[in-house]
Amino acid sequence: MTDTSALPAVAIAVAPNGARKTRADHPALPVTPDELAACARDCLDAGAAMLHLHVRRADGRHSLAAADYRPAIEAVRRSVGDALVLQLTSEAVGIYAPPEQIAMVRELRPEAVSVALRELVPDAGHETDAADFFCWMARERIVPQYILYSDGDVLRYLDLRRRGLIPPAGHGVLFVLGRYSQGQRSAPSDLLPFLAAWHGGGELTAGVPWSMCAFGAREAGCALTAALLGGHVRVGFENNMLLPDGSTATDNAALVRGIAERLQSLGLAPMTAEALRTLYHPDA
Repeated sequence: MTDTSALPAVAIAVAPNGARKTRADHPALPVTPDELAACARDCLDAGAAMLHLHVRRADGRHSLAAADYRPAIEAVRRSVGDALVLQLTSEAVGIYAPPEQIAMVRELRPEAVSVALRELVPDAGHETDAADFFCWMARERIVPQYILYSDGDVLRYLDLRRRGLIPPAGHGVLFVLGRYSQGQRSAPSDLLPFLAAWHGGGELTAGVPWSMCAFGAREAGCALTAALLGGHVRVGFENNMLLPDGSTATDNAALVRGIAERLQSLGLAPMTAEALRTLYHPDA
């Protein structure tokens, strides 16, 4: 077995289900708490450091209800303990408004949560409530990952940072390459506008971990490009179910394992959850 302890490390997050897909898309899509717990264990063994969690109502629809989240959180923690960073989603999916998204996080107080700036701060009228929420998360040491869908979103993030609406530490960002659309395919070059805007932020982006996710069979190529450029990666059925050769992955762990193996071939190692937590909170 290769000793990876001295290699530069890259965090692999897995997004195993998302808000939109069903078993009609893939029979191994994990939805129930027990299925998510088993997926978490398999993805941990494959090299993941973080699980990005979506849950569903009894009728299969996307949910941000605490009552739907709790059984899944408990099942995953029973399965893997603290060996994965557990990140909840606050995605609206056209169902939830900012006050409801914020209320879920305040009630559950998760270890980590993804928040889309476009959703939480759609305009200047939402800035005060969003800033209060972002500062509360910083005080509670909840790790937000700000979801950025374009270089324009990166510039918006930088503006909020400059004005102090987003605290300077204890968070990360996710660059989303592509969109939810039929036949969507991302390419490694899609990352370039994000990075141009990001590096233009100067000291505002220093020490803030960035990650990316991508759609389609070039997910792996996008992920490896990001890793070589100093970023971290998210893979999984939420955005892609295809292996690099275009065939369908058997499960989420197959996508994680493929990325972990390719990282090691490039002299990079999958990061552990413990190391990822230190990345966000080096003073811990």
